[in-house]
Amino acid sequence: MDMDNVTLSRLLIAMTFVFHIIFATIGVGIPVMIAIAEGLGIWKKDNNYLLMARRWARGYTITVAVGVVTGTCLGLQLSLLFPSFMRVAGQAISLPLFMETFAFFFEAIFLGIYLYTWDRFKKRTSHWLFIFPVIIGANLSAFFITTVNAFMNTPQGFTLKNGVIKTIDPIAAMFNPATPAKSMHVIVTAYTASALILGSIAAVQYLRGKRSEYITKSLRLAVTMGLIFGILTGITGDFSAKFLAKHQPEKLAAMEWHFKTERGAPFIFYGTLNKDTEEVKYAIKIPKLLSFLSFSDFNAKVIGLDEFPKDETPPLYIHYLFDVKMTLVGLMLFMAFIYVLCSRLKKEWMHNKWLLVGLSCAGPFAMASIELGWTLAEVGRQPWILRGYMKVAQGATTASGLGSMFWLFLVLYLLLAIFSIVVIRKMFIQNPPEDEMKYRFNNI
Repeated sequence: MDMDNVTLSRLLIAMTFVFHIIFATIGVGIPVMIAIAEGLGIWKKDNNYLLMARRWARGYTITVAVGVVTGTCLGLQLSLLFPSFMRVAGQAISLPLFMETFAFFFEAIFLGIYLYTWDRFKKRTSHWLFIFPVIIGANLSAFFITTVNAFMNTPQGFTLKNGVIKTIDPIAAMFNPATPAKSMHVIVTAYTASALILGSIAAVQYLRGKRSEYITKSLRLAVTMGLIFGILTGITGDFSAKFLAKHQPEKLAAMEWHFKTERGAPFIFYGTLNKDTEEVKYAIKIPKLLSFLSFSDFNAKVIGLDEFPKDETPPLYIHYLFDVKMTLVGLMLFMAFIYVLCSRLKKEWMHNKWLLVGLSCAGPFAMASIELGWTLAEVGRQPWILRGYMKVAQGATTASGLGSMFWLFLVLYLLLAIFSIVVIRKMFIQNPPEDEMKYRFNNI
């Protein structure tokens, strides 16, 4: 079936984003886990934690390499597929795009130093300190690129006349109302997902009978940090809800199937919708909770979809994305909580088969929730590419050949995925931690 340019443009950039976000998420979260592991190793004089940091750092380099390729593709596609948008907004987002590149170079330089100076210092603390510039660079990179997305949701800092920007304040554009909540949530969810992915790897190894001290400590550290970061994710999620209620009420209303403005609005979870009658069935409705989550007031007024033109409201299926996302978040944090609780109460319960099976799923659940969250954020902004100024259909290219480009990039991403899997398997599966422990460390 033939598709128009708008649909092809959206599909192509969505495919790139879905693939890139996997490596971008890991690129932000893994350095933090490396720092924690090496810090514990130095503090406790424990080679297992030092080996964790060393192995995780090697795997991290692969994700950085692929992330650079897909991130470059994403930047180029934004210019090629949505040239009208870039003509209008390009001046406003050029500063954070440049700063993101600078932050990446900063991260890459210190990552190289960190990787090649493991045995160069008498004091291990000196080497450990080099991971912190990597963390700073990764977080700044995430922050700057997130401000671009935030600007698309709440644009400010410019005046537009006849479709052309006349005045521009790039600092005001970058620090728009969406920036604080969105950037905090993106960074903390990356920490959570990365910790739980590492925990899932350790849980799978444990289920396979590899129950060395290294695997046991890796599992405990990763899941514990996943729970801590997960709690922080809940806090940043609350900030995001309050931001939506104030600045993007149509997105919140579509997510919650909130059709009419009212006070004491209920929170709707699950359910089915009859679009014609706007009737919701089989849902879990918690009275007044949406008002409280939006404004910390059970009787606050929450704006409904009835106050927006039909052609300016997001698709209502984003409610299902939200349901699935929150279900996955609840499951993975529940399993992490049970594991941490068992580790405190009865250590033999920590390694219950079904708990380990659940933890082995927590990492994929975390990454799936990241994908769903970004899809919810992007689809929830529709039909706008620059909210209030330009719709997606107005910004898309009219060039031909997008179908061929879609298949070429699909092949590229498949090759990159295969490359990543093969290299990481050779790097870790064929070099188990037990063997590496024997020859890597003599003493601390």
